Amino acid sequence: MDASDRMRQLVDTLNEWARLYYEEDAPVVADAEYDRLYDELRRLEASEGYSLDDSPTHRVGGALQKKFEQSAHILRLYSLDKCQTVEEFSDWCGRLVKQLGYLPALTCEYKFDGLTLNLLYEDGALVKATTRGDGVVGEVVTAQVQTIKRLPRRIKYKGRIEIQGEGILRLSNLAKYNLTADEPLKNARNGAAGAIRNLDPSVTASRGLSFMAYNIGYSDMPFGSQTEMRAFLKAEGFEVEGDFEVADSVSAALAFADRTEQARPTLDYLIDGVVFKVNSASVRDVLGFTEKFPKWAVAYKFKADEMTTRLIGVEWQVSRSAKLNPIAIMEPVDIGGVTVSRATLNNYGDILKKKVRVGDRVFVRRSNDVIPEITGVAEQVDGAEAIAKPTVCPVCGSPVKEVGAFLYCTGEDCAPRRVAQLDHFACKDALDIDGFSEKTAELLYNERHITDAVKLLNLTAEDMLGLDGFGDKKIGNLISAIAAAKRTTLDRFIFALGIDGIGKKTAKDLVKRFKTLDKLSIATIEQLTDVDGIGAVLAANVRAYFDDPANMKMIDAMLASGIEFQQTAPSEGVFKGMRVVLTGSLPTYKRGEATQLIESNGGEVTSSVSKNVDFVLAGADPGSKLNKAHKLGVKVIDEPTFKRMLGLE
Repeated sequence: MDASDRMRQLVDTLNEWARLYYEEDAPVVADAEYDRLYDELRRLEASEGYSLDDSPTHRVGGALQKKFEQSAHILRLYSLDKCQTVEEFSDWCGRLVKQLGYLPALTCEYKFDGLTLNLLYEDGALVKATTRGDGVVGEVVTAQVQTIKRLPRRIKYKGRIEIQGEGILRLSNLAKYNLTADEPLKNARNGAAGAIRNLDPSVTASRGLSFMAYNIGYSDMPFGSQTEMRAFLKAEGFEVEGDFEVADSVSAALAFADRTEQARPTLDYLIDGVVFKVNSASVRDVLGFTEKFPKWAVAYKFKADEMTTRLIGVEWQVSRSAKLNPIAIMEPVDIGGVTVSRATLNNYGDILKKKVRVGDRVFVRRSNDVIPEITGVAEQVDGAEAIAKPTVCPVCGSPVKEVGAFLYCTGEDCAPRRVAQLDHFACKDALDIDGFSEKTAELLYNERHITDAVKLLNLTAEDMLGLDGFGDKKIGNLISAIAAAKRTTLDRFIFALGIDGIGKKTAKDLVKRFKTLDKLSIATIEQLTDVDGIGAVLAANVRAYFDDPANMKMIDAMLASGIEFQQTAPSEGVFKGMRVVLTGSLPTYKRGEATQLIESNGGEVTSSVSKNVDFVLAGADPGSKLNKAHKLGVKVIDEPTFKRMLGLE
């Protein structure tokens, strides 16, 4: 294909994708895929020296929907130029230096992923809200935007002013909405755009949107800088969430971008990069605009965490709770530098809700270390086949039981279920049997018929003789580790039981409330729901577990094997009343050892950083928790300081 034919193909493809994205709120590709072809088109236009009349490189936004009234913005809303590498950002800064003779101060802020809105206030009142549209004319969505709860209806400033920002759907509200939605939303960006561009404001209201203000367009009052604009927006009550800094060098700006990308998985909303702007308004006037972009701003985009690919099959895996979990097999796709070919489909009910079929193109999302998930159908393909609901377990052939959205294997001795139960029972947050792994669990199940925790606790050295890979020393180490693990705490034991939905934190909360296993085993639903974090579903799971005679018989047998409960953390100690977060790898302590030291000295270890945390104990490779601690002003200590607090150094 020659250059002109390829250019025509790219323009047609991109225009169709843009039509579906802007006019139908039904994208069929991820942003990163659109950007890749768009960049190819720009390179072709530059090398060939011309562009087609209908090229998307001439356009800001998309066509307007006729169902909405249209209104012109007082000042044009431009799109942003973008860069995706350190080299491209350095080149952009170089162009500023070439034009100005120096690098001006740059503001750094989040690039929210939602729908751009322009709000007009007159005499202190919100009189009109519009979408960006084509940058000159937008769609009037005042009634829809007025459903956003934290959006100021009136402001103190009495002049005429346009406030610009992003309509977004927080991830927590997306999850809440999808719990009861007949058709779940594919992602937060689509959820926000679809809500704002719906003719029925009650639909908008049902999704609980937010508006993140980040710019002032037209104003009767001049602003000298971006920092002045942000201060004004904050003072007037607009949400301006997200870090904001002024950088005086390329390295400082890139350091902000690095910190933001690390913090990205911890945020309750989607961002796809950061925006750098020249801070000074007078310097912006000198730099001016291109046909499409301001020369004084650029979007530095992060690696994609969502792409589209084709679903080619589904495998069903059996979990330790006997649930059959559907795993999508996909054509391999690169997401954020990682090749992904498998993703979760959650459960059969989710498959029906999302209308996913084998052969369709689907959206797949990967965030941080979370397992990739198919979030919805990007394109329905002719000939795609519905995903069959299994009637028997794919492993043991036992009948499948359907409970709500879930399918369960009814086979008591289904191998993957038993192996997963053993692995969970022995894991570090449960009984913490040193040296035990899923591979060990599988070997013991297959070769010695160790099918449950009781048999594992009563394992002897003689039982293990002749096992592949286990010599005398390794056998001795495992038997010693099992003996040591029998001295445990009640919360670890409760977590080890594998009660559906009960994690390690909830297990601790149950112990705080009920103190003993006997009291927990007879707790009523009402008493259980009094515990923070336990709702009706978890309470029912706990009650059902202890109401099962087989489970109670197994608990008695485990206790008879020598399980002893150590005292839980005392109320006194150097960390009395303190909440502590652990992050990274400590030089000498394992995570469990540090946790035990904190709890035995009156403290509480929590999993997430908040203003209520007293300090963060950080080791090597601490990740996003350290960034959040710095952001919130939470004290951070290292292991030597931790030891000094304990009087060990």
